[in-house]
Amino acid sequence: MNRPQHLAGLIPAQETTPLLEYWRSINKRKWKIIVFAVAIAAVATAVVFSIAPSYRSTTTILVESSRQKIVSVEEVYSGVTANREYFQTQAEILQSRDLAIKTIKNLKLWENPAYDPRITKKPLWSSFLKTEEPTLNNNWTEEKLAAAIYPSFAANVDIELVRLSQLVKISFTSTDKELAAAVPNKLAEMYIDSDRDARFAMAQSASQWLNGRVGGLREKLDKSEYALQKYRETNGIISLSKEGQNGTSTQIADTNQQLITAKMKRAEAENAYRQVTAVKNGDYSSVPAVITNPQVSDSKRQEAEAERKVSELIQRYGEDHPKMVQAEGELRSAKINAKRQVDAVVGSLRQSYEAALGTERALEAVLNQARGAVSNLNRKEVQLGVLEREAAANRQLYESFIARAKETAVSQDLQSAIARIIDNASIPNTPIKPKKLQIIMMATLLGLLVAASAAVLLDRLNNTINNSDDVERLLGHPLLTSIPLLNKKQASDAGKLVLSEPRSIYAESIFTARTGVALSSIDATERTLLITSSMPNEGKTTFASNLALALSSTRRTLIIDADLRKPGLARKLGLNPASPGLSNLVAGNATLEECLQRVGDSQLYCIGTGDIPPSSLEILMSKRFSELLKQLSASYEMLVIDGPPLSLVSDPLILAPLCSDTLFVTRAQETPHPIARKNLARLTQAGGRVLGVTLSHLDFKKAERYYGQYGSISQYGKAYGAT
Repeated sequence: MNRPQHLAGLIPAQETTPLLEYWRSINKRKWKIIVFAVAIAAVATAVVFSIAPSYRSTTTILVESSRQKIVSVEEVYSGVTANREYFQTQAEILQSRDLAIKTIKNLKLWENPAYDPRITKKPLWSSFLKTEEPTLNNNWTEEKLAAAIYPSFAANVDIELVRLSQLVKISFTSTDKELAAAVPNKLAEMYIDSDRDARFAMAQSASQWLNGRVGGLREKLDKSEYALQKYRETNGIISLSKEGQNGTSTQIADTNQQLITAKMKRAEAENAYRQVTAVKNGDYSSVPAVITNPQVSDSKRQEAEAERKVSELIQRYGEDHPKMVQAEGELRSAKINAKRQVDAVVGSLRQSYEAALGTERALEAVLNQARGAVSNLNRKEVQLGVLEREAAANRQLYESFIARAKETAVSQDLQSAIARIIDNASIPNTPIKPKKLQIIMMATLLGLLVAASAAVLLDRLNNTINNSDDVERLLGHPLLTSIPLLNKKQASDAGKLVLSEPRSIYAESIFTARTGVALSSIDATERTLLITSSMPNEGKTTFASNLALALSSTRRTLIIDADLRKPGLARKLGLNPASPGLSNLVAGNATLEECLQRVGDSQLYCIGTGDIPPSSLEILMSKRFSELLKQLSASYEMLVIDGPPLSLVSDPLILAPLCSDTLFVTRAQETPHPIARKNLARLTQAGGRVLGVTLSHLDFKKAERYYGQYGSISQYGKAYGAT
């Protein structure tokens, strides 16, 4: 048997870009996407118009960064500087629960039905279900009502710090436009009043504390002054001024100077006295203190004058001359006077020494006494200084607290405001939400986006073969032809459609397959074609019968129904299914002439399955079956074998090596391409030669709209009257 050449001349599938694939996915389901978006828009419109409109109003306040001081002292409570942390703190205070509760109580928001927690809103299903009426709680107090309202109240309050300024915007959102304006104004007022009240309370608390401390300080001051005065009286201290201390110091200095002088005089007197006492022979001529004495000097001079006079007279008159006697008497008187003067000086030197010594000792006693008095005075001065400083400190602290208490008392009546209102909230006329047009447009766009994404996702998850490009791209085999989807009228006589409607698009698709088979091996005189598929209902038998009819117009053709498990070829061709067939022919129970059936007025002959055998594999794998194929190939130019689906049975794996070519049929948008690719690989491994793939049940109109294919075929059909 000649092996024909592989199908040639086919143009490979063109690769499409991802964007084009996305567009095809969206375009394929565009009306569903539009309907979904319109439905979403309708739901959004219904929801938007059922929502009560909300209004917002804003009060603008100016937060003082540094409050002016009414009095001249620092406030008893710590101040804060104008910085970012300070304004952020004020913003948090404006959002505090305490301030919100005060505002709720002041406005009595529980009287507003929208905020009254005593009104129980019935759920939607309560009208359909018989539910018990809720028990009313009559134990509501203002505190409980305010606490119940607070969560919804706080959710609608918005505090905004205006950048690069000291302004703060207080906004409130409510379905009641009047309430939307009243809440920001009242919240601003409560904020200012609350701060003023808090500072007044702090000042009052500080004043009470200061007054309590002043009494204790006064008692302590009295005790310290009393102790100071008692110490002065006990120690007889009248004054320890600088003048008294300077007088005592001067006295000590003078006494010390006198003592030095006395010591010098005593030393001189002692030196002279010691020189005198050192003379043993009574000659005091070597004692300077004696010799230098004026009286001793005069007496010595008189003595020397008397001696000179005696010397002169003795030489002139002799010893017995009266003048000599007179002179000697004067000499003796001079010596006696000189001795008396020396003795007197020596005696005065002893007295002077003793007097100087007594003076020195007296001055030392006086100096020691003065020093002791000064030391005692210093000790008293130290203790006195301690008591005076304690009394002064207590007095200063007492006076400071008195002054602060007076200033704090004044500040209770004069408190500067922490903020002032710049712009009061006004009743709004336009609601801020819901923004109906924006919500509807966003819902529509979201619906379009979701639907388009779902369309793309569905195609991404779709693992079936949708068009001719998928055949070559996913299965790796050339496309032989694409079979269009039949209508109900055509499906009733689908087995012989090329005869009943030869100008239909379906017939043209069959003729295309016939041409492809013919061109694949022009010189071959004997051809055996196996037609199989992956699963049932893929149009395999319909394709096989019509292809055989198309081939029979040019060649002697025989079609064999080899689906021995579920035959259907005879019914498709309008033949008798009970006639002997392949199983009878292989088993030898019938002759070839008995098994052959002619299809209508055509030149096509058919061998049915005959009796269904218990094991189709035994028949197909028998030697008689292969001999029968050779015998039939010698009689007919073209044998077409309609085999069973490959995914269910292994019969096609036995038939494929016995045939020259295999045509594989797959159903568009039904057959998963992994299954088809696996079965094609099984055929190749079994020794079969796949000539091409036929894509059946393809909706040409959808393919033209979604994938841009088969437009020319549709136009061709219209031009020639084909359907």
